[in-house]
Amino acid sequence: MKAIIQRVTKASVTVGDELVSSIGPGLCVLLGISRDDTQKQVEYMVRKILNLRVFDEDGKGWDKNVMDKNLEVLCVSQFTLCYILKGNKPDFHQAMAAEQSQLLYNSFLEQMRDAYCSDRVKDGRFQAYMQVHIQNDGPITIPLESPVVVQDEKQAIKAAKAAAWQPKPKTKPVEDS
Repeated sequence: MKAIIQRVTKASVTVGDELVSSIGPGLCVLLGISRDDTQKQVEYMVRKILNLRVFDEDGKGWDKNVMDKNLEVLCVSQFTLCYILKGNKPDFHQAMAAEQSQLLYNSFLEQMRDAYCSDRVKDGRFQAYMQVHIQNDGPITIPLESPVVVQDEKQAIKAAKAAAWQPKPKTKPVEDS
């Protein structure tokens, strides 16, 4: 899971001529969900985003998070963050399929709202062609990527063996004289 987190003075999402969501000061989060992401990545991202200290108070440095300041968060699903460049063309095969991704994205929103304040967390419209208007504050932009979580114990053992494997040195047999 990948996110681009921007501290904003305001941000909004429109679809066509319809204003879907808007926030005042806070964070705008563009979230990409890759095909191997699970609830573990969702939990990690929610915790990191809500606790990210990019706000200051009285010039004391960045010591406050969005919850400390009682600010808003605008979340926008952005599959294009899950790209691989093939020459100059982005390939999005690493992005999770839309139906699965929507379930995980909705889980992300629900956890954000449960962990913070439901009326302070807004979102765009999943799988819509959106216009995202961001007035970056600073500018402060933080890319965040969740760690890869191994799915089960068998995969963990296989990954550990692969990491520890080293080829055996080839030795010549000793000849008797």
